[in-house]
Amino acid sequence: MAERVFRVGCGAGFGGDRLDAAISVVAALVASGEPACLMFETLAERTLALAQRERGAGRIGYDAHLIDRLAPVLAACLDNRISIVGNFGAADPLGAAAAICDLASRLRCRVPRIAVVTGDDLMSGSRPEGLAALLASGVPEGEGVISANVYLGAREIAAAVREGADIVVTGRVADPALAVGPIAAHFGWNFDDPAQLDRLASATMAGHLLECGAQVTGGYFCDPGFKDVDGQDRIGFPICEIGPDGALVVTKAPGTGGCVTVQTVKEQLLYEIHDPRAYLTPDVVLDLGEVDVREIAPDRVLVSGARGRPRPETLKATVCYEGGFIGEGEISYAGPNALARARAAMDTVKRRVDPELKIRADLIGSVSLFAGDDGSHMAQTPLPDSADVRLRIAVASKDRKLVEAAVYEVGALYTCGPAGGGGVRTGVRSRVSTGSVLVPRSFIAAGHHFYEAA
Repeated sequence: MAERVFRVGCGAGFGGDRLDAAISVVAALVASGEPACLMFETLAERTLALAQRERGAGRIGYDAHLIDRLAPVLAACLDNRISIVGNFGAADPLGAAAAICDLASRLRCRVPRIAVVTGDDLMSGSRPEGLAALLASGVPEGEGVISANVYLGAREIAAAVREGADIVVTGRVADPALAVGPIAAHFGWNFDDPAQLDRLASATMAGHLLECGAQVTGGYFCDPGFKDVDGQDRIGFPICEIGPDGALVVTKAPGTGGCVTVQTVKEQLLYEIHDPRAYLTPDVVLDLGEVDVREIAPDRVLVSGARGRPRPETLKATVCYEGGFIGEGEISYAGPNALARARAAMDTVKRRVDPELKIRADLIGSVSLFAGDDGSHMAQTPLPDSADVRLRIAVASKDRKLVEAAVYEVGALYTCGPAGGGGVRTGVRSRVSTGSVLVPRSFIAAGHHFYEAA
């Protein structure tokens, strides 16, 4: 069993993350000289839904920025045996593998061994009896299922790394699994051994700390004047150093901006956690109740005490279905009496649109984020006056023509009044909505295979 510290660095925390984030992380991993992995987490529920729609239209179904993310670091990772694991495969992991293989060829790197994890797409191949009905239960009555993807765990990732994968491409997996897989592979941990549940829990905790990128290194933590963070324009992305006993240190690449402190780590530990004593993942139920967080050096925080319980018997699946259309129209009012003119414009549009439409209005600069869709906050609360207001009207319907007619009314305000409106912008787009269901593990056939170029 390997006893050396294993490092996992994060190169992306969501699909819109900085494209140069991995460069300093990889430099630090190379400099350490220790076994390491680079993970990319780019797949939110909405991201996968959009990727499914793109693939269905014959366009790219994997992370559109995949090549931009990997190009600066691929050669260094391959040369230094730093494995790469990413859910950037989205709706087309095989297409992502082909794109990476082509990139390696263009960069004149050695040919990478690329493993593709399969089984998350519940709409492909043969399906167990009862699965279709189960998926349909996650969408409103009368709506058809477009796609359904289950959150897989780390087993297939770990198996692929053990078999020599340089790069593991996945679709939908649980975010922490991107770290759990390579960690378990390095230390030889057995997913079925009850004695190793605490270690798997610690690896899951590491994955959870890493999965949102710079959130744990001061990014989302920053609140000027209350929680000041320097160097956000060059913020360092996180690295976890984990030992064979499961204890881990959270740090970041030297010379980068941001910070790793007890406070940043604690905030990320609790981020999106429903029950800190029972965080459900496909590999283990993580108990954070006895976790100890201590700063041991500047930008180095020791985290220990994770406990694990046996994994759940079901897996979460995200189900996507057509969500109709959304239309938005905006127009600006500035100068004396701007708020009153913007409100008059809002009332005009509301009276002219189809009463069956779902509609929301925001007076940006006076009230927007705190306003509800029903408009009650705006009606009952005195609004702060402003000489700079942008009216935003949003409508939703299954009928595209009704939506188009509604946003057209915003443009008509130019001359129909009130006075002084300008800067109109309108748009209509289709929506993909999501629901969730719990799927028995017996319905899932996870696997992996190594990509072979044609």
